[in-house]
Formats: sequence, structure tokens, C-alpha cells
Amino acid sequence: PTPGCEHRLPLANAMNDESEITEHHDDEEMEKTNTPRNISHSFSGSVTPSERGGHSSTQSSHRLLAYSDALISIIATVMILPVAHTKFQDNEVRKKTNKPHRYCSQELKESIQMLLTTKIAVYLMTFVIVTVAWAAHIRLFQVIERIDDTLALLNLACMMLITFLPYTFSLMATFPNNTLGILLFCACVIVIGLIQAVIVLYGFSCPFLLNEHIQMSENRAYHRRHILKVIMRVPVMCFFASIFSFIFFQLSYILLAIVIFMPYISQSLKWIRNKAIGSQEDDTPDSMLLYTYHPNEPLSKERVEAFSDGVYAIVATLLILDICEDNVPEPSRVKREFGDSLVAALREYGPEYLAYFGSFATVGLLWFVHHSLFLHVTRATRLMGLLNTFSLAFVGGLPLAYQLTQEFPHGSRNELEAIQISCVIVFFAGLFQLAMWVTALFSERETLHPYVRYGGREHAFMLAKLALYPCVALVTFFSTCLLSRFSASIFHVMEIAVPFAFLALRLLVRVALAVLRYLFCPDRAAAGDALVEEEDLRLPFSDVVT
Repeated sequence: PTPGCEHRLPLANAMNDESEITEHHDDEEMEKTNTPRNISHSFSGSVTPSERGGHSSTQSSHRLLAYSDALISIIATVMILPVAHTKFQDNEVRKKTNKPHRYCSQELKESIQMLLTTKIAVYLMTFVIVTVAWAAHIRLFQVIERIDDTLALLNLACMMLITFLPYTFSLMATFPNNTLGILLFCACVIVIGLIQAVIVLYGFSCPFLLNEHIQMSENRAYHRRHILKVIMRVPVMCFFASIFSFIFFQLSYILLAIVIFMPYISQSLKWIRNKAIGSQEDDTPDSMLLYTYHPNEPLSKERVEAFSDGVYAIVATLLILDICEDNVPEPSRVKREFGDSLVAALREYGPEYLAYFGSFATVGLLWFVHHSLFLHVTRATRLMGLLNTFSLAFVGGLPLAYQLTQEFPHGSRNELEAIQISCVIVFFAGLFQLAMWVTALFSERETLHPYVRYGGREHAFMLAKLALYPCVALVTFFSTCLLSRFSASIFHVMEIAVPFAFLALRLLVRVALAVLRYLFCPDRAAAGDALVEEEDLRLPFSDVVT
């Protein structure tokens, strides 16, 4: 360095450290941009002239995949509307029975229990079914990276049937003893499987549509057989389920559950077999990264982010729909009851507005935590995708939480139960986000940026950010149990206080780490007084656990 510039070096190093994660993601984007061009050059020498002509008529699948992700996220999320718009006939019960509100509590309590056991179960299973179909779509288009008109039309047919699945499952839940719902569901899944098989056969007949790994493989026929075998397992299982629906329909429900969880059942059986008879070498001609059913099988991080963003955006939009529908008074009522004063008429909707802003803040902050997590994720896996699905399923239940928190009279038993249900929804939505991060830590070198690995300078801060909502929801739940008279106030204070907690979170984490260092590592604290370095100011989470 030139004389007089030494004092600039620490600042330059700090700026380099701060920009490292940005450069990491910029490199990823450049690699994505350059990859198709490199594939085209590397493969151009191994295709025939007719294949080159076909290659010129193809296009990138990015927009088709974005459309598919948006469509599936919408159909998965709007299934909460029948649950959230369930009407609790509080006023009608009191008018018919001429009883005070407390005598109607039992009827309303039974209504809430029916909602939980029936409609929420239908919503969660529908969400899981749709996202399983979406995960299969991801895997298929990780093999096929380019499309033409034929593939685009086949994909539209597949999307049409996937969006019809929630209706068939609703029929199954409403009429469990009727075989028609099962037959419609199985027929849709069978046709979806056949369309995906046709897509695979068409893609392998035009090798320039495939990804680079399969394009350059000498065992392309093996890959085609393997992928078709995996895809056709689901239609075959559904075919047997439709047959058993005429004989013993309970068994068909078991087969359908096996279809949903087949990848994890298959992997568990493989693990048990390897433990029982010893590990066996894989007899595949070359490494197969896709369709392995392994929990660490790579999943498109970009599509996971796109699908998740769609769910969060739709949930936030559904909240305002209820405001627009239920909280606009009739002009005649405003003139008759409030002396033509719109301010006085809107004043009675104050609790609804408070519930809306609190629910929107909750959705937005859960998205912010999800964004912060995937900002540091370098590769998503199948198991992380499953945990993300569970988290999004509970996020989709937040319109129900909003509806329940302002449905019942203040101070009633039903209001307490509704607020506790809302706490449970928020708790599990945040808990599965935390579980995604813990899962990524088990293979942190492949899945996480160095900053958030064990010992990384952002590790403790990321832990605090992901654990904030589960901890706050848990504390709120038990607080409402102890102080039931103030349950609504406690819940709304929680919704308002959490955004401010996020703003002060980094400072709180630094203070907590300093206290832990002073209590458990006094020698390190004393040494830090002599020479203060940023690397010495962090305490790895593993040291705290030890």
C-alpha cells in the first residue's frame, strides 16, 4: 500500500465482506444466464441438422414455469376461503332461543370444533395434494429445460387437471361414502400421470429439449426408463384405488395416502433395507441427480421462491377482500342510524381494521423471514421443500385467523378460542420455517452461505429471526390462557409489537451474545477488550449449546 493509505484498508475489507453475499448471488444469476448458451455450444456439435432446426423453434421455459407456479399457488391458497367464510350463527341463535350470549357458547363451540375437524382438514390435505403435484412438475421440468408449442399445450392440459383436483377432493370429504369423488380424483391423477409420461417421451425424442446432464449422457435410454417408472407409479396406485373403491372403499383412502407420501415411504424402506442387509452399491450407469426420492435431492430454488411469494401475496390480498366485502356500510343505514355521518358508521368497524392491519403485518413479516432465509440458501432440497409446504399451508390459514379474531363478541369464550387458534396457526407457520433452516444446517456446506453456517457471523442473528414468531406465538397462547379476559388485547399487542422487535433484533442479539460470552467465556471477553475485532465479537451457537 502507498504511504498514508493504511487507514483505508479496514474500511475496504469491511466493504468487501458486506458485498460478498451480493457478489455470490450475482455470480449465481450470471451462471444462470450463461448456462443455456454454453449448453447450446457444447451440444451443437452432437445434433443432426434436423435437430438443429427443431432447436431454433424452441424457447426457454421460464415464463411457462412462472405461469404454472402462479396458477398452482393461487389454487392452493384460495381453498382457505370456504373455511374462513364459515358463518357462525351467533345472532340467529340468540334470536331464536331468546338466550343471552353465554348460553349460546356451547352451540358456537361445537361449530368451531366442526370447522377444525372437517373444513381445516380438507384445506390442509388439499394444499398438500396440490403442492405434491407442483413438486412433481418441478422435477419434470428440471429434466426438460426448453419447450416448444407441443410441450406448452401439454403443460396447459396438465395444469387444467391439477387445478381441478381440489374440487374432486372436496367431493371426497363431503361424501366420504360415495365412490364418485374417489373415481374423479383417481381419474384426474391418472390422466396427469399419462400427460407427464407423454411429455417425457416427447422430450427424450428431441434431446435438445433436455438438460445438459442428460443430453451429454451415454445412457439416455436408462434415464428415460427410470423417469417413466417413477412417474407411472402414481397412476398405477390410483388405478388400484379406484378398483378398491367398489370393493372396500376404506382401502382406497389408504392407497391415496400412500400416493401422497410415496417418496418418503420409498426412501424409508430403502434405508431400512440397507441397514438390514448392508449398504449396496448403486447399479446406475452414471449419477442420477433427479427422481431419486432422496431427501437431499436438489429442488429448483427459484421455483420454490416463486411459489412461496405467490402464496404470501395471495394471502395478503385475501385479507383486504373481507374488508371490502363486509366493512362497507349501506348508505341508507348510515343515513338512518348515524345521521348521515360516515365517520360514525365506520367507527364500529374499528376492531376489524385493527385485525386486518395486524394480520397483514404478520403475513408480511413471515414473508420477510422466508426471504431472509432463502437469501442465504444456495441450494434447496426435497426435504426443505416439504417443510416449506407445511409452513405455507399454515400461512394460507391466516385469513381464517383474521376472520376468527373479529367474529365473536369481546370477552366471550369463543373469542378466546378463536385467538388461540390464531396463535397456533402463526406458531406452526414460523416453526416450519425454523425447521427448514435446521434441516439445511445438516448439509450446510451444500445448502447455506458461509455467513449463516455454524460459527458464521450471521448464524445467531438468523436463529433469532427465525425463532421470533414461534416464541412470540407460544408466549401469547399461554398468556391468553392465564389472562383470558384480556386475550384480544394481548393478541393485538403481539401483532403490533413484533415489527418493532424485528427492527431492534440485531441489537438484542448482540447484547444477548455479549451476556452469554461474559457468563460462559470470561477469558474471551477479557481478550476482546485488548483487541476488538469483528470475528471475536461473535459467539458461535455451537459454543452456547456446549
